[in-house]
Amino acid sequence: MPTEKQAVKCFLMCQQITQMYLPVFLVRLDERTNDIFILAGEDIQILIDNEGDVTIL
Repeated sequence: MPTEKQAVKCFLMCQQITQMYLPVFLVRLDERTNDIFILAGEDIQILIDNEGDVTIL
């Protein structure tokens, strides 16, 4: 289960992505690291850690 901070940040990131009319293809919780991974658009990759910090790869 994602943390509350992760869940809120994931929702906000997905909302921002779709405001730019880009598709969100995948949202996955990595069970090894407990990071949320988002794959969107043509090449946007986003990681959200336990504290809700976002890293765009």
